[in-house]
Amino acid sequence: MALNLSQKQDVVAEVAEVAAKAHSLIAAEYAGTTVSQMTAMRKQARETGVFLKVVKNTLAARAVTGTEYEVAKDSLVGPLLYAFSTEEPGAAGRLIKEFAKGNDKLQPKVVVVGGQQYPASHVDVLASLPTRDQALAMLARVLAEPAAMFARAVKAVADQQGGGDVPAEAETQAEPA
Repeated sequence: MALNLSQKQDVVAEVAEVAAKAHSLIAAEYAGTTVSQMTAMRKQARETGVFLKVVKNTLAARAVTGTEYEVAKDSLVGPLLYAFSTEEPGAAGRLIKEFAKGNDKLQPKVVVVGGQQYPASHVDVLASLPTRDQALAMLARVLAEPAAMFARAVKAVADQQGGGDVPAEAETQAEPA
């Protein structure tokens, strides 16, 4: 079904709005993918914060103009599915990688992150990025480690000086007045 000018403008505006806020983009060939596979992929995309859309390449090229995804304009050739990660950078990579395992017709063609275009093989790299929760947990461990090291050092010094007992002057300071 052909789109009229107003519908094309709406599609360009929608994709441009998503592209302006997205963390990463994967464009993948999807020809030969079944309706049930596409439906499952769209459902998974909604659940994982991925904007998934099949758009004419000319409209997609217009939509990404002025964004960090403009670097991919010349690579947007053939029937492509566009997956923008809207919540975390690796979400689109994980989605496309997962569905490509069971569907050899789904072939990543373009990966863009941070204004840099990478070869399709970088889907694996993008998919391996930690989720937001994993990244926060790693950050918490990194931030907690210096305090834990300090506590272990204080305990080691206390153990060396008297078996770990708290000094008498520390006890008197801790008592309420």
